[in-house]
Amino acid sequence: MTTTATRCGYVAIIGRPNVGKSTLLNHLLGQKLSITSRKPQTTRHSVLGIRTEGTSQCVFVDTPGLHKNFTSSAVNRYMNRTARSVIDDVDLVLFVVDRTHWGEEEQWIAQMLQASKVPVLLVINKIDLLKDRRDLLPFIQDLQNNYSFASFLPVASLHGEYLSELQQEVTARLPEGPFHFPDDQVTDKSERFLVSELIREKLVRQLGKELPYETAVEIEQFKSDGRLLDVAATIYVERPGQKAIIIGKQGSRLRTIGSQARADMEAMFETKVMLRLWVKVKQGWSNDERALKSLGFD
Repeated sequence: MTTTATRCGYVAIIGRPNVGKSTLLNHLLGQKLSITSRKPQTTRHSVLGIRTEGTSQCVFVDTPGLHKNFTSSAVNRYMNRTARSVIDDVDLVLFVVDRTHWGEEEQWIAQMLQASKVPVLLVINKIDLLKDRRDLLPFIQDLQNNYSFASFLPVASLHGEYLSELQQEVTARLPEGPFHFPDDQVTDKSERFLVSELIREKLVRQLGKELPYETAVEIEQFKSDGRLLDVAATIYVERPGQKAIIIGKQGSRLRTIGSQARADMEAMFETKVMLRLWVKVKQGWSNDERALKSLGFD
């Protein structure tokens, strides 16, 4: 009796900030896992998203956006280290770029990936926003002349366009081997982590350009009695003025953030949620390695 061989491997999603890496992961998984927004550097942590289908298991690693000229703060150094550290530990890399934009940062990332010897698929995202898709062919031909990417795959991840072709290509390149995770597991992250990220997503979306990067969320309480999930969380900022921005006039902004986050939590956990939010000032946390570790930046 013969058995069909299984395939399993780690696939890193790499690129500069705001090219759609987290949106791509969510659509490949068929559910929301990584938080998204139009603000660059929304993703701060490496997040595993596990897709098991038939005899294949893809363990996608969503990473913070790589940026060559980052600021010297500890949190920015952490995000760059996080993204770069996964490259040599995966079986395949999806290098995501925004349409036909190819600048200094893309060149820097490409050179880093070429040195790693890991197969790289260049994913040209957001093609739905191109004025003329005929621009893709000369763009791809130029890159083929200068880089040895394993494949070039145009997609529109927001609308799911050409993602089945991308998934087929990824699956075909996975090494043979046993699954690393149970069939029904979707991520390695804890529920507390997912909740903190949902709150941070609402912060980013609510405040947009007003939101300081020096913002973090810590879950103080996470308890369930089977009927109600009780969550208490603290939002940390570095200055009193930032605290006032997040709270808003008579607490209106904080209430909106809490309401939107609670709705997502109830959908995720399929139960009623009681969410309590506080905003506290923790001066200098984003440039303090010890403070970063206490807030989950390992």
